[in-house]
Amino acid sequence: MINIKSDSRRVKKGDIFIALKTIEGDGHNYIKKAIENGASKIIAEHGTYEIDYEIVEDTHKYLVDYLKTHYGHIIDELNIIGITGTNGKTTTSFVIHDALNRLGKKAAYIGTIGYYIVNKKADVANTTCALDELYEMITDAYEQGCKNIVLEMSSQGMAQGRTESLKFNYAVFTNLTHDHLDFHKTMENYALAKQQLFKNLKPNGKAIVNIDDKYKDYFLLEENNNLTYGFNDADYQVIDYKMTSNDTVFTLKYKDNNYQIKTNLLGKYNVYNMLGCIAVLTEMGIDIKDTKEVLTKIKSPEGRLDLVKYKTNSILIDYAHTPDAIKNVIDTMKEVAKADIYVVFGCTGDRDRTKRPIMAKLVTDNVKKAIITNEDPHFEDPNRIINDMIKDLDNKNYEVIIDRKQAIIRGINLLKENDILLILGKGHEDAMIVKDKRIPFNDKKIVINYLEQTPIKNTF
Repeated sequence: MINIKSDSRRVKKGDIFIALKTIEGDGHNYIKKAIENGASKIIAEHGTYEIDYEIVEDTHKYLVDYLKTHYGHIIDELNIIGITGTNGKTTTSFVIHDALNRLGKKAAYIGTIGYYIVNKKADVANTTCALDELYEMITDAYEQGCKNIVLEMSSQGMAQGRTESLKFNYAVFTNLTHDHLDFHKTMENYALAKQQLFKNLKPNGKAIVNIDDKYKDYFLLEENNNLTYGFNDADYQVIDYKMTSNDTVFTLKYKDNNYQIKTNLLGKYNVYNMLGCIAVLTEMGIDIKDTKEVLTKIKSPEGRLDLVKYKTNSILIDYAHTPDAIKNVIDTMKEVAKADIYVVFGCTGDRDRTKRPIMAKLVTDNVKKAIITNEDPHFEDPNRIINDMIKDLDNKNYEVIIDRKQAIIRGINLLKENDILLILGKGHEDAMIVKDKRIPFNDKKIVINYLEQTPIKNTF
């Protein structure tokens, strides 16, 4: 296990504590706590301490060099697959991980919904966690016999150096749409942050890029071995697709051969996610016919179009929290809806304010009714967040219920016959973040608990 830690709460007796300066805070403020927890040595940029310590010019650089020196051989041995993009990272990553395991190629997944290896799951703090934590999970997987690691790569994580020193066998770009501009300021900066993944391929590594995305050129670097996927002319090209209420079927053209692919995952956006998976597995040497078979067995990851049936109605919980992701989910539901679509959603506090009115208009333009509610306000006033969403909104097919539990219940009670309720924004998450507190909260549990307490009358 990794014996160098940047989080004082994770320090155990004998560990080295390294004081990093990040946007979350200065690790030097937690040295005392690390010592109390049993640190045997401190790596810092200044100060004197009562135990063994070393003062260095740049603790981040020290950590990168330390990890390369002690664990670089593990990175070299593993098949590491990195997935980046605004939307689709989690599903593409999880499907690749699931497919590899079903094909007998032991794989671990590290990303938004946690750390998965075999039957073990652990939560992670961020989509791309701290570099030492990432190495700890990678080495744990390696020690358990994993040869394949699938990593979600966030733009913020890469911009903050949380993946520095990692080298990848495969890099996949899904898409780039409006998000995180509070951090990156411009779409170009956002693209350049994600581009870092494609500058860190191993010598024989391959870049796999969505050819249909308008930002594709940021990821088709001349020095790389590039492959493309999409509906336009691509190495992995979709010729056609169709969707029912139960599955999606599409025709894939690859090297002048056509393959019919069937998946339980619904919608055009999930066709892209399947393409990313197929491309990676094929480039790894797996026959498309074997991949085709295994994709019929794979389900969406937790919190992605997670279905709860209620009478003749469908309640779906999804993580969609960007304009593009919300549009994709609503468009998909429109294709299968027999009656009305309702949406419960909000916007996160202390984040990009410019997307709030865009999301509110998008939803109210496309559904019967929206219930606008609270969603991880952090330190921001929920009333200000909602006002940003609705202040210039001409549509009147919405109501505001700040209490998210009551908003969900209201959405359920609007359902009649064959309606759809989408509860968007939090997906798999199990807490509401209010100021510096994580208050237990899970959309699906709220739905199930309410339905279990509400008798369902016979509808015949």
